Amino acid sequence: MAVIYVSKNKHNADLKIYKEANKNRADIIYFVTDNKYQAKGDSIWYFTDNKSRADKKIYWEKNKYQADLKAYQTDNKYKSKGSF
Repeated sequence: MAVIYVSKNKHNADLKIYKEANKNRADIIYFVTDNKYQAKGDSIWYFTDNKSRADKKIYWEKNKYQADLKAYQTDNKYKSKGSF
């Protein structure tokens, strides 16, 4: 399940993720759902404001060379793929 909390501090995050504009360069292609029960695996994400209920805490890294992972957001949940 991929319940995601976005941290404002990179040192408090599990992963630093760069938002990739090209899906062919991404390590993971994720889909955002508005229902936490639809969040599955690592590629269908539900964002929460409660960090204690999150599976992963991420930080949106602006420099792709400092990121742990490059991620591309898709509008089609069936095209989501990849893992942390």
